[in-house]
Amino acid sequence: MISAMTRYSFILLNGDQEGFIARLQELGLVDIVRSEKPVDTNSRAMAARAERCHALIQALQGLRFPEDIRPQDPEGPLADAVENGLQRLQELDAALAEVQKEAQACAPWGDFSEARFRALAEAGVPLHFHILPAKAFQETWADEYALAKIAVQDSQVYFVVAGTDDGLPGEVPAPARSSADAQAEEQALTAQRNGILSRLQGAAGRIPELEAEAQGALGELDRYLAGDAGQKTAEEKLVTYIGYAPSESDAMLSEALDRMGVCYFAEAAKAEDNPPIKLKNNWFSRQFEVLTTMYGSPVYDEFDPTPILGPFFLLFFALCMGDAGYGLLLLLLGPMLKKWMPSMAKFAPLVTMLGGTTLLVGLFLHTFFGINLQEAGWVPQEMKRFMLTQERVAGYDAQMVLAIGVGVFHICLATVVKALCYTRRYGFANTLGTWGWTLLIVGGVVLAGLTLAGAIGQDIVRIAVIALGTLSAVGIFLLNDIHRNPLLNIGAGFWATYNTATGLLGDVLSYLRLFALGMAGGMLGHTFNMLAGMVLHLQVPVLNILCFVLILLIGHSLNLALSCLGAFVHPLRLTFVEYFKNSGYEGTGRAYRPLQINNK
Repeated sequence: MISAMTRYSFILLNGDQEGFIARLQELGLVDIVRSEKPVDTNSRAMAARAERCHALIQALQGLRFPEDIRPQDPEGPLADAVENGLQRLQELDAALAEVQKEAQACAPWGDFSEARFRALAEAGVPLHFHILPAKAFQETWADEYALAKIAVQDSQVYFVVAGTDDGLPGEVPAPARSSADAQAEEQALTAQRNGILSRLQGAAGRIPELEAEAQGALGELDRYLAGDAGQKTAEEKLVTYIGYAPSESDAMLSEALDRMGVCYFAEAAKAEDNPPIKLKNNWFSRQFEVLTTMYGSPVYDEFDPTPILGPFFLLFFALCMGDAGYGLLLLLLGPMLKKWMPSMAKFAPLVTMLGGTTLLVGLFLHTFFGINLQEAGWVPQEMKRFMLTQERVAGYDAQMVLAIGVGVFHICLATVVKALCYTRRYGFANTLGTWGWTLLIVGGVVLAGLTLAGAIGQDIVRIAVIALGTLSAVGIFLLNDIHRNPLLNIGAGFWATYNTATGLLGDVLSYLRLFALGMAGGMLGHTFNMLAGMVLHLQVPVLNILCFVLILLIGHSLNLALSCLGAFVHPLRLTFVEYFKNSGYEGTGRAYRPLQINNK
């Protein structure tokens, strides 16, 4: 649900802004209406400081330090030391790459004295360096020229000719230096690099200081933007601010403001004020708020879609996975995230719920790591009673019918939510067209279900269809806008009918992806099981077992990764496109951002 907000209007003397904003920041409750981005040179500099610290932290966390070096404490300001160290490390890496390339090119020529080369050249005996494929080199050249074979490497012959070489093929420039000199420089650069890494490793142990510096810069930026948002009045003698805070904290906030001696006015926030949105849900729904905010926060007079989004996302994810074995792995992975990946710990409950739901749905669909549990003799008959045993429904695959049924119910729920939300926002009289469509869609689905189940007779069906069609038509074609010309309403009703009829068909068919992804994952898992079983029957005692295990591990790991990706993306699409569109959800609200000292 959306927390109720109180609108505060503050009036200050010009010059008291800084102290007032600082005290609000300490309270951590008031969202001052302000810019979300830097507005001038000063604010851009503050944002740049925070971004710089975050970039340095990310760079430090991405470094790999050799085990044989000891961390050293960097000198000077930490951020400057890290930035200079990273820049120097980049320069050394580039220089090392060049030296290593040069050392590799010089290695076949061995060690030599450049001074002697120059002396020979001055005496009229220049040296010519050649590289030729071994097949092209002729041993008889040694009888004709002062030739010395230096090395044979990678089917290449390295040789030197003193004096004239009469244009022998394969001549290359003389090496810039000897192999020993190149290796010496490589060692010197490596030593410098290890020194830089040693100081960066010491800086990595002080990452909390960089985080604190970034938090300080962001807090200063937030304070600056809030102060800049004040409106000067009364010949710039007064400054006014608008802020919002949750209504549940009115008493505490009023007491704090009274102690501060601030002049303020408080009133209940209205939708036209566009107050910030703070979601307030129970533990279960709170795990899915991140998905809601990925699309956008609701506006103040909308319904919070999270309580409905959560259960359906769990169900859609499980249907797309469709395998109890993969659900079991996710169920075990959730608690481990807190220990192995602290940065992902907040998602551990969500992963655990996704795994548990997938396990239950996978058992219902009788699939466990690609194995059909209904055909497995080791599965108790009592468990098989709770599985989807009917393979065909009215000639269609039962799992496909299940996916379509879930989609129809999801869209019906969306239309009901839309009618209720629009009624609350615009009044019943202004939403008769919406209620007409809701009555037609939901009533039609319910009536069709009762008819197919044989719960009502043909006479009742005929009367219900006539009544349902008449009431819906009045709302759709005549009363869709009571303030408009009836002829325009009729035209708008026909246009809405065309769009709704074509749109609903596509929306319902979109839920087939729940069936298709689950079936694809199950078939791929079954294929890996078949491949592993074929390898196991090979008459190679140890190798067959090893290949059997490898195929199962690699195959199911790949299938699990692909299934998780599809099971996350496609339920989001069904929610963001099919459900949000049919429920009229806007998602254009702005998130609640109170002034706080530790800002993110």
